[in-house]
Amino acid sequence: MGRVQEIGDLVINNVEKVIIGKRREVELAFVAMLCQGHILIEDVPGVGKTMLARSLAKSVGCTFRRIQFTPDLLPSDITGVSVFNPKTRDFEFRPGPIMAQIVLTDEINRATPKTQSALLEAMEEHQVTVDERTYRLPQPFMVLATQNPIEYEGTFPLPEAQLDRFLMRISLGYPKAGEEIRILDAQQFIHPIETIDQVISVEMLIEAQNLVKQVYVDALVKEYIVALVQATRDYPDVYLGASPRGSLGLYKTGQALAALRGRDFVLPDDIKALAEVVLAHRIIVSPSARIRNVDTRQVVQEILSTVPVPGTRVRAEAR
Repeated sequence: MGRVQEIGDLVINNVEKVIIGKRREVELAFVAMLCQGHILIEDVPGVGKTMLARSLAKSVGCTFRRIQFTPDLLPSDITGVSVFNPKTRDFEFRPGPIMAQIVLTDEINRATPKTQSALLEAMEEHQVTVDERTYRLPQPFMVLATQNPIEYEGTFPLPEAQLDRFLMRISLGYPKAGEEIRILDAQQFIHPIETIDQVISVEMLIEAQNLVKQVYVDALVKEYIVALVQATRDYPDVYLGASPRGSLGLYKTGQALAALRGRDFVLPDDIKALAEVVLAHRIIVSPSARIRNVDTRQVVQEILSTVPVPGTRVRAEAR
């Protein structure tokens, strides 16, 4: 898996020129890209959510579009619309901003549920249907959605079906004092996003995505993944646990993280490192737990501390 590690280092190091001091979060974003998944970035304004999406797109050479979600945004503003051409006397499809390889949906929870649902087909099936005609989206395709976890006035919470379609939820957080000084220095004359170059091609990214699928996952690790997900369904304070899509998410991200670290096999530590960002947003706590401010991240951490980690086994024997 040296090839995936090489490609990953090129992209992650390049993005770090813009997103300073957040290597783990940048690595997680690239893991999602390797898995052809989508990311929900939940954080306060001004910490670099948009810059993360732009720098990823620029590093890989993908087409990039940004959609600002507002209450008056319509589904057709996202997917596109068919317009009648009087010359040809036929309808022509005018593609919307979703027809890009990396799409940033800014403040996704400010649009109405009807508009939010316009993303469901695109995120799951990589296609959109307009006037009974289906249009394939470009490959690779990735949605990075942002939302502010503090201000809820005038917002529409994402439904469970849509949250489940995000491979992971991450948070950038505030930079440390030394990192913030580096940010000030880096932006004294020009924003670093204007100076970074493309470091890999789209073909190299697709190559890495295919290589990641070959990473070996032992039967014991698969059992560990399923045990963690099932524990979310049996947890006392949980009203709705993670779906099988959560198991698939842990499986695929585990493969990608192992490949980024130069291994062709997944360790339980890979799964533990990813459990919170992959599972927490798929869990709904019970009303009584919500009153006690039980957080889903806390639930995942407690599950990780109680579910036993599988023992080691020689891979040749496992096969």
